[in-house]
Amino acid sequence: MPSMTKQQRTEPDLSYLLDRSGHVLRTMMSTALAEIDLTARMHCVLVHAVDEERTQAQLAEIGDIDKTTMVVTVDALEKQGLAERRQSTRDRRARIIAVTEKGRDVLRRSERIVDEVHRSVLTSLSDADARTLVRALGQLVDGALSTPGEGAATRRPRQR
Repeated sequence: MPSMTKQQRTEPDLSYLLDRSGHVLRTMMSTALAEIDLTARMHCVLVHAVDEERTQAQLAEIGDIDKTTMVVTVDALEKQGLAERRQSTRDRRARIIAVTEKGRDVLRRSERIVDEVHRSVLTSLSDADARTLVRALGQLVDGALSTPGEGAATRRPRQR
């Protein structure tokens, strides 16, 4: 019986490249944010709650966070005094997540940390390659990879 040979790929394994780089970047981000007792999800909630009244459900949608994880995340932010659940000023029936003054201070620190992680990754490339990578990924996210295909295993995309 003839041995089966591995089929030669004719296209780069984009799924692997994006999954692997995303995983490593998320790990780096988690490690860096842990220094100020913050998770990436907590950072995401602070970023999207700081300047606009948003409900927990809206923040979960933006951050691609499931409802249970979102509750735990907001609970942790409240416990640290970084955010609080409040009644909306626009809709008395709605409760929003409001960033406290302490939360704003921590957010400024976390944004510097996130920027530094991104900068450290991009400095491993030439300036031209870094600009090209960011531009190309932006085009994919806004174009061909803007919405998931049909299927049971798809997740909603994280919003900017």
